[in-house]
Amino acid sequence: MAEAVVSAPSLGAAKSKLFPSAEAALQGIVADGQTLAVGGFGLCGIPEALIVALRDSGVTGLTAISNNAGVDGFGLGLLLETRQIRKMISSYVGENKEFERQYLAGELELEFNPQGTLAERLRAGGAGIPAFFTSTGFGTIVAEGKETRQFDDGHHYVLETALKADVALVKAWKADKAGNLVFRKTARNFNPACAMAGKVCVAEVEQVVEIGDIDPDHVHLPGIYVDRIVHNPNPEKRIEQRTVRTGDK
Repeated sequence: MAEAVVSAPSLGAAKSKLFPSAEAALQGIVADGQTLAVGGFGLCGIPEALIVALRDSGVTGLTAISNNAGVDGFGLGLLLETRQIRKMISSYVGENKEFERQYLAGELELEFNPQGTLAERLRAGGAGIPAFFTSTGFGTIVAEGKETRQFDDGHHYVLETALKADVALVKAWKADKAGNLVFRKTARNFNPACAMAGKVCVAEVEQVVEIGDIDPDHVHLPGIYVDRIVHNPNPEKRIEQRTVRTGDK
């Protein structure tokens, strides 16, 4: 596949950020060997349509930064099935049997992160902070091969580097046509940090409104971070583990 040119649109180009489909939104910005930051927590707040479009694009050798790896047959699990992901940078991957099989067979690289550390590495990448110290993971395998330091408070800390991505794929509830985003409840999770860490950000949204229809005080992520928008009004929103109550209790 030809190498994509990953760059944000110039300020002088008054192009619409709204694309007619997920496939169109990814055209020209995804390529083999890229690093992608993908929002979501479990299956909550994942960019479902964009993940399917990414699978159908055929790009391979991807590094995926995401808290989870989806489940078998849904979310990032779709890209694991097609062997398009070569490395995961994640916090929790325990719901995907194909992930487990590939990892134990040495077919998939994995960089584990404590959940808060993963979130902060993404936030740091978006904020232009190259690295930071955290006490999380000191004295464990998480700290192996990393610089550690003891500060004046007497505690030991591990140096963690920022995470940046070529492309960020995120899910929001509402967007205006300038790309200002509003997330809904738990779906806010890793999405803003992923968006900020990406050189180019594509947002999948359930509602698209006119510029000015969102109160500025209600904007969770300013449109300056969002380059492309795709409207998906009816996402599946699959439940990761359905639990129902039986009987009278």
